[in-house]
Amino acid sequence: MSSSRNVLSNDVEIKGTIKFSNDLIIDGSIEGEVISDGSLTIGENALVKGDIRTKSVIVFGKVDGNITVREGCELKANAEIVGDIRAGTLSIEGGATFMGNSQVGKHAASGVAAAKETHPKS
Repeated sequence: MSSSRNVLSNDVEIKGTIKFSNDLIIDGSIEGEVISDGSLTIGENALVKGDIRTKSVIVFGKVDGNITVREGCELKANAEIVGDIRAGTLSIEGGATFMGNSQVGKHAASGVAAAKETHPKS
């Protein structure tokens, strides 16, 4: 099965948990958790209200919730994050807004497995 990239465009609004396997681009409004072993891109028009747990994430838009990723977290110039970040690596461009705490490195990234195990299933 080949790797595919899924897109939720800017006119999409979802309330609830989103789970996916490969890559996902969100440019709409999400209220709920985003959980995956894949990579997530949060577009310029996107607003995510909820926690994110993925392999990696690139944020161009807004996130109101905690981000936990095994690999890298990139906050681009117009990104706005209100919440804590746990990641293997963290990159923040000038102009990005980040209000919260961060834990970066191998130990922080290992928390993804723990978060999956301790989080109750919906």
